[in-house]
Amino acid sequence: MSAQIKVVPDASHVAQAAAEQILSAAQRSIRGKGVFAIALAGGHTPEALYVLLSQSSYRDQIDWTKVEIFFGDERCVPPDSPDSNYGMARRSLLSKVPIPGDNVYRMRGEIDPNAAAKEYGLMLKEKFGDGGLDVVLLGMGDDGHTASLFPNTEALQQREHRCVANFVPRLKTWRLTLTAPFINKSNQIMVLIAGQEKAARVKEVLEGPREPERLPIQLIQPESGQMLWILDTGAAGMNEQ
Repeated sequence: MSAQIKVVPDASHVAQAAAEQILSAAQRSIRGKGVFAIALAGGHTPEALYVLLSQSSYRDQIDWTKVEIFFGDERCVPPDSPDSNYGMARRSLLSKVPIPGDNVYRMRGEIDPNAAAKEYGLMLKEKFGDGGLDVVLLGMGDDGHTASLFPNTEALQQREHRCVANFVPRLKTWRLTLTAPFINKSNQIMVLIAGQEKAARVKEVLEGPREPERLPIQLIQPESGQMLWILDTGAAGMNEQ
């Protein structure tokens, strides 16, 4: 299924458009099957989205007791680290909405990366079987990475597991990440990108040749779900003089 592209004026509108999509998906999923499962992303644009979702206009329209929170990737740091994706989500959203603690499934970045990845993958297998999440939120780095699927790293070859530990030589660090095949089982994948500095890479990813080793976000192609890119005019290359 081909991707949809939505262009909005600026970063705040990216967050607003994503919040509307999440609200609709959550209500639909809870109404249909009694639960809504979403994987959160790290980064500035998702953080603005989480702050928006924590405000009463959105917060009060979602039954948070039926929401389950997962994570697309995590840095190998403790949850109270300023670099933790979970920590950011907790500060900006999870501590501000009435979601039960048992409904939040964080990646344990503070333990051995391979052990943490195995633990998370087994949990996902138990929760979803051969299926996937309702919504996965993604961003894209300047190098075309998404989640912690970085160019020319081993995780790009993964076809079997749902979550892996991925060593990123350029950063000299380990990351935990969902794999592309598992992300692709989702009902909806949302890629949130803001900023003119991303425009050339967005154009290359969407219009250029398929080179997923170099541009890992090209691996994200949902099996049967919807893929929505929400871009501001800068990221869409519409602000160039």
